[in-house]
Amino acid sequence: MKPLDEALDPPLKHRMNTPRTPDYLAAYPPALRQQVRTLIEQGRFATALCQRYPQSHDVRSDKALYDYVQALKANHLRSAPPLGKVRFDNTLHVIRNALGTHTAISRVQGSRLQAKREIHIATLFRHAPEEFLRMIVVHELAHLRIREHDKAFYQLCLHMEPGYHQYEFDLRAYLVYRDAGGEALWGV
Repeated sequence: MKPLDEALDPPLKHRMNTPRTPDYLAAYPPALRQQVRTLIEQGRFATALCQRYPQSHDVRSDKALYDYVQALKANHLRSAPPLGKVRFDNTLHVIRNALGTHTAISRVQGSRLQAKREIHIATLFRHAPEEFLRMIVVHELAHLRIREHDKAFYQLCLHMEPGYHQYEFDLRAYLVYRDAGGEALWGV
């Protein structure tokens, strides 16, 4: 009997040894995915994205992020549960292939169970266009009301940010560009 390494064809063996990067554009039509790849290969992607989003936002600290999130929450989700903590997290993208997370931490206080809600945003968004930051914050805030990524969830996202789908696509295309070896476009 052959060892497993010898039994595998070389391309499969290579794929098993190579860490998989997420296919950020997997849900989009092949023609659109190819268009992004072509722009990246031709070196025109960065220019196009910088023309659409010329500068990054000014939200740099965790306190500024907390205030930013609270303002969006006050405008669109007044009756949603309060947030205990909002912060940039430099481990998110690496560990979970996530750009933001929402958590509810339950603690017993006396005879009551106290839930504390937190939102963590990937540090990638510290130096990104304001539209990208708003898109990910809106996404995480929507999870305060709706847990699943269903039609109602995306309708709530669109209610809070009408350009949600375009910003999400542009962000996903930017992540493909970065995974292909592209440099950060908005300062570091």
